[in-house]
Amino acid sequence: MSTSDSAKQTQEPAPKQRGILGSGLVVSAMTFLSRILGLARDIVIATLIGAGGAADAFFVAFKIPNFLRRLFAEGAFNQAFIPVLAEYAENKSRAEVKRLNNAVAGCLGLSLVGLSSLAVLAAPLLVWVFAPGFANDPEKQAVTVDLLRITFPYLLLISLTAFAGSILNTYNRFAIPAFTPVLLNVSLIASAVFLSSWAGSSAEALAWGVLIAGILQLAFQLPFLAREGLLPVPIPDWKHSGVRRILKLMAPALFGVSVSQINLLLDTLLASFLTDGSVGWLYYADRLVELPLGVFGIAIATVILPTLSRQHATADKEKFSQLLDWAVRMVLLIGLPAALALVLLAEPLLITLFQYGAMTAVDVEMSALALRAYALGLLAFMLIKVLAPGYFARQNTRTPVTIAIKAMTANMVFNLILIVPLAHAGLALATAASAFLNAGLLARGLRKEGVLQWMSGWGRFALQISFALALMVGLLIWFSPATSIWLEWSITERILRLALLVILGAGLYGLALLATGVRPRQLKPSS
Repeated sequence: MSTSDSAKQTQEPAPKQRGILGSGLVVSAMTFLSRILGLARDIVIATLIGAGGAADAFFVAFKIPNFLRRLFAEGAFNQAFIPVLAEYAENKSRAEVKRLNNAVAGCLGLSLVGLSSLAVLAAPLLVWVFAPGFANDPEKQAVTVDLLRITFPYLLLISLTAFAGSILNTYNRFAIPAFTPVLLNVSLIASAVFLSSWAGSSAEALAWGVLIAGILQLAFQLPFLAREGLLPVPIPDWKHSGVRRILKLMAPALFGVSVSQINLLLDTLLASFLTDGSVGWLYYADRLVELPLGVFGIAIATVILPTLSRQHATADKEKFSQLLDWAVRMVLLIGLPAALALVLLAEPLLITLFQYGAMTAVDVEMSALALRAYALGLLAFMLIKVLAPGYFARQNTRTPVTIAIKAMTANMVFNLILIVPLAHAGLALATAASAFLNAGLLARGLRKEGVLQWMSGWGRFALQISFALALMVGLLIWFSPATSIWLEWSITERILRLALLVILGAGLYGLALLATGVRPRQLKPSS
């Protein structure tokens, strides 16, 4: 047997290729299930604690570890780890891939244990940093500190869960990581219903639900890693070349990939100085925007990053560009109607989903203002998700972080300009405006580097979408009654009318696309 033959036998088999569209549909389906349960969770929260002081305390205590999770887990870590792992899987032996995973698991786990321990001790300082306005209400601040000490260890658990999910995604096992968030929503709902009397308050029960969810999510993924022979053994090795490359890529990506999350956190910080309930109004609005963003935008980004990374590793520039072009088209095809629907149906959505129990009509009105502002930026949020992998797959993190700094600076300027006349809605509008700046600069950079080349047919595609959108908007305006009528209806009437509007709007949009020549086969990425 020759040396080359021996090397081939120890080489890690390349991950089995699946259709991008098929994988995207799997992730979308699982994410849709998670987001629907997330809405159910938010209905329970709105019913139990509404949008007052207790809600503000829980939302901040949940948002802090959740925000850091976006930085250290799904955000910067994913974008740095997956390209390196994909390169190892493509070009290295199975033993080398395992050593990389072991080293990363050890370094990540050790870092997060230290960070979580420090954060629990410094909880009062964290609350002051992330919600300084709470200092004016000592009781609210004290409750938030107590809740944060319960929720913060979730960061350790969910970051390790994201690490496990990154490995599975790289090997095209998308369904399990996509399903895992369902467990968070189930845990929060169950905790709110069954633990409130034990915990003493619904807010504290929800905090315990967050911690329980982290344990369940990590435990759920480990058997699937073991079945694939990919279960890592944590062995910290900071000198491992792969770990050092990941850290080098991750440092700027900590800021760059999560700029939209940082902007949302700045909204919370400034909202803590506004009228009681402002944090909750922004939260409920953000949750509705997260539905299409997660089901479609994040789903597309999830499946294209490993493929883009492999295409970069094999120097397939043409397919790299074609996949980015396809991703942008899919975002426009789905993001534009979703954004317009959120703008037109803001009150009906909030009334149908949340206006029960402690959630008042005033809360709906205020949340609707924020929802419309966030919805205007939905397309940009989705574009950021699919354009950023064009940089990270090529292990380029400097350009996105430079762009992110510009967008962050613009967001703060927009905040200061808009917060006085528009209050909490101004914060949401500033986030939307800065997201468009971010997306535009990302696209311009990819074009300038020759990485993104527009394929043929864009003019016809734009006309087809415009025609379909016009018909959908007309239908929604014509068939949606006034807000006062929605408030008078029973829950059954609200659900039936909203479902009818969604089905008719989506159906007319789809039929209009078919009538103008769009066919399902055209929605598949070029192979």
